[in-house]
This record gives sequence, structure tokens and C-alpha cells, in this order.
Amino acid sequence: MLTEEEKRKYRRHLQLPEIGEAGQLKLRAARVLVVGAGGLGCPVLQYLAAAGVGTLGIIDADVVDESNLHRQILFGPADVGRSKAETAAAVVARLNPLVATEVHNTRLDLSNVRALVEAYDVVVDGTDNFATRYLLNDACVLLGRPLVSGAIYKFEGQVSVFNYQGGPTYRCLFPVPPGADEAPNCSATGVLGVLPGVVGTAQATETLKVLLNLGEVLSGRLWLFDALTFATRTLRFARRPEQAALHLGTAEPAAYAELCRPALPTITAAALRHTLAGPAAAVPLLLDVREPHEFAAGHLPGAVNLPLSQLDARAAEVPATGAVVVYCQGGTRSAQAVARLQAGFGLGNLRSLEGGIGGYEG
Repeated sequence: MLTEEEKRKYRRHLQLPEIGEAGQLKLRAARVLVVGAGGLGCPVLQYLAAAGVGTLGIIDADVVDESNLHRQILFGPADVGRSKAETAAAVVARLNPLVATEVHNTRLDLSNVRALVEAYDVVVDGTDNFATRYLLNDACVLLGRPLVSGAIYKFEGQVSVFNYQGGPTYRCLFPVPPGADEAPNCSATGVLGVLPGVVGTAQATETLKVLLNLGEVLSGRLWLFDALTFATRTLRFARRPEQAALHLGTAEPAAYAELCRPALPTITAAALRHTLAGPAAAVPLLLDVREPHEFAAGHLPGAVNLPLSQLDARAAEVPATGAVVVYCQGGTRSAQAVARLQAGFGLGNLRSLEGGIGGYEG
């Protein structure tokens, strides 16, 4: 039974015959994993907490950067440099003390995705990279979990629900992962600050519908939103058995590593500033992959210049041990450099600076 406090708090839900006390008890018993406490994750966490979802898992390895504040509304200026997951959990606790939070201050990858997804009833994808989206999809298919997916780009957003009651999966809609140079992100292209609020709220809505078995869930449908025209449209897509069953029934998808590697390791400008201000022993090597004329015009103190155009020929100059932060002007070339050094030379000690030197100095 609901407590008197819960009855007062969720009174407007209880007045809806489609929810009522039985539905609110379902929400209290539910466990939802929110992957990414950024632009999409912030409204998702707020509304799910307010709705009374009993346990919210929050996974994010990043810290708050000043450039996040125009769209990531759980955070303020005083939070810059703090863990996103831990800060978001603290805000959720203030919003609704009846909701439990589980903080996963780590990056999602092949080593932890199965255990994390298996511990929750529904997974909400608030990430900004394709590798993690495919990784989450495959884990949800493997473990039978619904995946509420959202994505944003400049002024446009989209939402769908994958792997719901035998419905289509992410790979049914997008069978082939794009290349690294075909996958833009907010740090490189920008985004309208209010857009994640619209899309994230839609994701929260779909999550509640899944948990309550309410209405028509966006399974097999992709909802598209254009903030500039306020036009919306819905595209229908079908389950593709050869894609939906791609990894089903395998303990650890052997083909996954080839089809879609985990997201490239990155570091935010705030995290790098914090590291550079710390003990000298912890300061990473800074590798500038811009062209020599760009390097000569200005670079981070102590950085070494190794242009992307010369990377393959000079890869032996990159140390295989010790932390190395790779940067360029905006973050695109450094991501390419890290991907090439990981794939071709087995270097696992590299991180790409999000937003590049432009974001660091801006």
C-alpha cells in the first residue's frame, strides 16, 4: 500500500483511472537505468523522480563543464568540475527523497554493460555517440530489456522505444554503425539549449508508458521533432529478424567488437584543467594533432605536435604507457587520431579532449 505521504505527493496520478494506486505501486517498484546525465538525462531524471519511479540508476563518467549549463538543467555554476552522476543524484534526492538513486561513476563498455543493464527493468539512452547506442541495444536484446532511445542534432530530435515486447530493435532501424567521421556530436556542431528538454521529456513519457503498460508505446515508430518549424512526424519501421537476433543467445557477442567498438575514451575541458592543476606526476602528455601552422599560432603549455597527417608514419613516437590526452581545434581530428592509434597500434592509454583547444580556451 502507498503511504500517506505518497498519496499526497502523487495525488494527481492517483486521480487518473489509468494509473491509480496500482500504477503508482508499479512505479515505486520499478528500476530504471539512465545512461548519461547530460542534456537528455537531466529532464529524464527530473520527471521520473517526480513521478515516483522507485530506483534510478545514473551512469556517467564525466564532470560538469561550463559549456553544459545552457542545456543540462540539473547543474549550476557551482557544480562545474564535479561528477555529473553524483551531482545529478544529489539533485534527485532533493526533488524527491522517496526515490533511491544508484550512482555509476564510470563509462559504459563491454566489461560492465551486461551487469548494469541486467540490474534494471528499463534502460533510457541519453548518450551522444553511436558506439554506446549500439552497445546498449545489444545488451538490451540479450537481456530482454526495453530501450528508450533519444537523440538530438542542432535543432532536431528523435525518440523511439526499442526491444519492447518483441518489437524492433535499434539495429532494425539502423543496421550499420556509421564511421567516426560520420557521427557529429554537440561539442562539434552545437545544439539549441531547450531541445534536450523537449526530447528528454518525451523519453520520460515513454518510460512511464512502458512501466505502466499505458497507451501506445513508440515501438516500431520513430518520432521526429524540428524545433525551428515545430513540425513533428512519425516514421514506422518493422522488426528485421536478421538484425533483431544478431546477438541474441550469445553469452558475449563475439561479433560485437568488430561491428561496433565501445565509445572512444574522452576527457572534458574541466577535467583536464583539474588534472593539470594537480600533482605533476598525474599530468598527462598533451598531444596536439593539428597542423604545424596551427600549433605555432598557439597551443596548450607543454604540448607536443604530431599532425594527424603524419600520424601513421610517426605512431612509434606516441608512448604506450602513461596518460596521453590528444587534442585538436574542435575534437574531431583528435577522436580520429585516438581511434587510429587504438585500432592500428593497440594503444589504450589515450583520451581525446572534448571540444578541442577551442572548447578548452573558450
